[in-house]
Formats: sequence, C-alpha cells, structure tokens
Amino acid sequence: MSGERDFRSVLLGFSGGMDSVAAVDILRQQGLSVTALTLNTTGDDQMLQMATSKAVTLGVEHVIKDVRQEFEQQIVRYFLSSYLAGRTPAPCTLCNPLIKWHHLIAEADRLGIDAVATGHYFNVVQHDGRYYVAKALDARKDQSYYLWGLSQDTLSRIITPMGRMIKQEINPILSKSKESMGLCFLQGKSYGEFIKTRTPEACVAGDIVTQRGCVVGRHDGVAFYTIGQKRGVETSVMGARVVAIDAERNLLIVGENDDLYHQILDVDRCNIVSREEFLESKDIRVVVRGVGRNPEGYVRRVEDLGGKYRVELENPAWAPAVGQPIVFYRGDRVIGGGFLEGYSK
Repeated sequence: MSGERDFRSVLLGFSGGMDSVAAVDILRQQGLSVTALTLNTTGDDQMLQMATSKAVTLGVEHVIKDVRQEFEQQIVRYFLSSYLAGRTPAPCTLCNPLIKWHHLIAEADRLGIDAVATGHYFNVVQHDGRYYVAKALDARKDQSYYLWGLSQDTLSRIITPMGRMIKQEINPILSKSKESMGLCFLQGKSYGEFIKTRTPEACVAGDIVTQRGCVVGRHDGVAFYTIGQKRGVETSVMGARVVAIDAERNLLIVGENDDLYHQILDVDRCNIVSREEFLESKDIRVVVRGVGRNPEGYVRRVEDLGGKYRVELENPAWAPAVGQPIVFYRGDRVIGGGFLEGYSK
C-alpha cells in the first residue's frame, strides 16, 4: 500500500518490543524515513527506558508523548466500570482508535510526516474506493479483529510493515527484543487483582441463582466473573456455568452449557465501512474473541435497527457476552464491527 500512495516518511508506534523493532528494519528497507513515537500510557519507566535504548541502537529519531491522563479516563475507567456493570470490556479495541492511532496521526501532522505505522500484524486493502483492515499473512498473529474501529482517514495513511511477515521469519538479531504480552496497564497483575486494587467496591459478595431464581451458591463479586465461566463458580449444581450477570441486583445467574448458545446478536456503536455491502452480502462471517466460541457458517440476515444492527447467524454463537466486540469479515477484509448489546435464541 505504501508504494501506491507514495509515502516518503512514516511515524512508527514504538514500544521497543520485538515487533516494533522489526518494523523499523522493514520500513527502512522500503526506503522510508522512520521516526519512532512511544506513548506513555501508564508511567511504566522500564518500558520507556527500553524504547529509548532501542531507538538509540537503531539510530531513529524518538519522540515520547505523555497520554496517561487520557488513557486513564478513556481506557482504564472503561475497563473497570464495564466489569462492575457485568459487561465484558475490550480495552485494546477501544484504545486503538481513541489513543494509539489517534495520537499517531496527530503527531505525524505536527511533525510533517506522511504516514503512520505500528508493529501490529494486519493489512490495509482498498475495495470499491474504500479502505479496509484485512487479515495478516500470519494467521496466528493476526490482529485485524482489534482494529475495526479505525476511520477511513486513518486507514488511508497507514503502512503495515508486519502484514506480510511470518513471526518466525523475523531477523533473529532483531527478534531478541522482548515481546509485549497482555494488557499494558495490568503491569503483571491478574484481572481480578487489578479490579480489587482499583475498585474495592467490586468485592461485594452475593447470591448465585438459577434462571428460576433458586439460590445455589455465593459469589465474591460479579466483576470477577464472565459469561460461560465454570471454574471458580461454586454451586450445589454440578457443571453449572455463568449464563447471565445481573450487576444491579448483584446476582450471578447459572445454567447449563446449552443455555449459552444464541443465534441473534444485537450490535451497537458500530463502524461499518459500507452499509450497502453489510446489509446485502450473503458471505459475512462473524468473529467473537474471548471465552466464547466463534460461530460456524455465515450471517443469515442483517436488520438495520436505526443506528444498531440485529444479526441472525446460520449457527449459534457460544457464550457471547455483552460488551464484547463483534467483528464482521468478508474473506480477509474486515467490513465492520461493533459491541454486543444483547442476544437471544
């Protein structure tokens, strides 16, 4: 894509990890002038020092931008409030358009740089005059699922250095850098530990009930559970799984495995590249990452509900959770996505 759009300079999102270090080499091989941008989201001095050291070693200009307050307000608080409300958040999906790529574009404009890039594994393609996120060549590393929220303006300026790379083929000298893992703001804590530390009010025990309202156990706080969970759900019902979370009444609702299958999904806060393509295509596949299992087959029908969509699947999805991203593909192209707001049989 970079050659088609005649880019000469690129601002690279740079953590100093394996993929962003490899991306510098790839972009330079394409004849591009590379500047590195590290976003200080959490005050992780070790990460900032590593990024600075790697930038010096690579000989690239390096910029650090402090976005801690914005990240706390828009991403961390969203993460915590979602779990307290019985929802399943997707912080990376939200962070990409609101923080990472937003600041890449803003800094590129400030510095007079043509294009932007990261070490994400994905591609950008054009189809019928529009830009689309597309799957990476390395299916195991593909991150297209998390990027459906990017705007056309942003996609038009993106270069994807890792899109055609296979992880194992990265130059072994470059790949000695540390690989980034997990949610950056957890900083080694588990989800539960982080929630307990930041929101003590989450630790309010309550009843575990069946779908008929019979009390069958106790929970430690609804924020520590998700739809489909079986492990750690102590009840008098053998094999019980979480099928719903009623945060308002502080109830964990359990049922059988078959209760977790749903064929109708209501999706809100959507970013659909082409509404016509989305409503009329017969070969759309749905991807739902997390505890749930991706449904087999295609979307049977899409209904426009005025700002949100009701999607009927050929085969049901297992354990979809309110708040999860629902992402739509045609072949390798991401044609849109949104957040799950409800489901039914």
